[in-house]
Amino acid sequence: MLSKLMDFLSACWRRRSSDRKSSDVSGKKEGLLWYKDAGQHLFGDYSMAVVQANNLLEDQSQIESGPLSFLDTGPYGTFVGVYDGHGGPETSRFVCDHLFQHLKRFATEHKSMSVEVIRKAYQATEEGFLGVVTKQWPINPQIAAVGSCCLVGVICGGSLYIANLGDSRAVLGRVVRATGEVLAIQLSPEHNVAIESVRQEMHSLHPDDPKIVVLKHNVWRVKGLIQISRSIGDVYLKKAEFNKEPLYAKFRLRETFKSPILSSEPSISVHELQEHDQFLIFASDGLWEHLSNQDAVDIVQNHPHSGSARKLIKAAMLEAAKKREMRYSDLKKIDRGVRRHFHDDITVVVVFLDSNLVSRASTVRGPPLSLRGAGVPLPSRSLAPMELPGPG
Repeated sequence: MLSKLMDFLSACWRRRSSDRKSSDVSGKKEGLLWYKDAGQHLFGDYSMAVVQANNLLEDQSQIESGPLSFLDTGPYGTFVGVYDGHGGPETSRFVCDHLFQHLKRFATEHKSMSVEVIRKAYQATEEGFLGVVTKQWPINPQIAAVGSCCLVGVICGGSLYIANLGDSRAVLGRVVRATGEVLAIQLSPEHNVAIESVRQEMHSLHPDDPKIVVLKHNVWRVKGLIQISRSIGDVYLKKAEFNKEPLYAKFRLRETFKSPILSSEPSISVHELQEHDQFLIFASDGLWEHLSNQDAVDIVQNHPHSGSARKLIKAAMLEAAKKREMRYSDLKKIDRGVRRHFHDDITVVVVFLDSNLVSRASTVRGPPLSLRGAGVPLPSRSLAPMELPGPG
């Protein structure tokens, strides 16, 4: 009898504890803005914010801190993901649902974190979404033209792993000891054909196709269709069997292709964290369209940790309003869908680094954290405003 009572009380305590945890980390909404001003990960504070511009939020994001495998022995660390979708939200949502789980699975197999573990997680996610497209093709062929950029940061064992597909960006704020200033250091290369070196890469990979990159309406695009050269999804530019009717004509190429036009191979780098590394900014290109790396680092450095992600989004929106010669207060009143004329979905995750905790990475433990950025739900039984195509 006593044991049953104890089990009941224990279950109630666990339920209340989990309820308290979810309310603590669920974030707040203000119009099209979602934000979590402050929270704790294994190695310091974090701040997270998302502003929606598309009719359906195409950006997805997450922060996970604690076990990075299914083993009690670890590894332990912090995982950050920013997934900037294009053509629809399906791919970015799929990545948010599956990439971290794949990473934990491969970290369990390898019993450690490594470049190979991250590469395998990306590959498994790409293959998983190809399976979704293959299954849905007969009833929803347009899903073949949906894709996502994929930026990941993993802090583990005193090291920082950065992996990227597309044009989201990770920037480090590092103190210069001699002067005390905080310098912006970009950690992720971008796969956007607006960059000359990326265009050269595309030409070297496709030497027999002089029109692999085309200047269209003053914007460089792969095959005249898309600005990024690497992604998850976008199967219509990776497998010829999905580049045909009933896919919309605007996505179909005149000539067939044998090898993938876009790549799903991420750029991955490893950085040993140093005592003077202060914070990391992970953001979709919606932020970087309006702020330079140093502008963003200065804003974070010159304000309290709490609310730093929200401050970055406000600074980007102020710039967007200024470019249109309108007031920030008027821009905030514009609803989703129409808002896309003025700026893109913007996702920002700022991760602060406590050097004492980072230096004790092998022994640091804490309550697990799992949080996703959120958008504005569509009203039920209502027709949404027409979604505007993004620049990606």
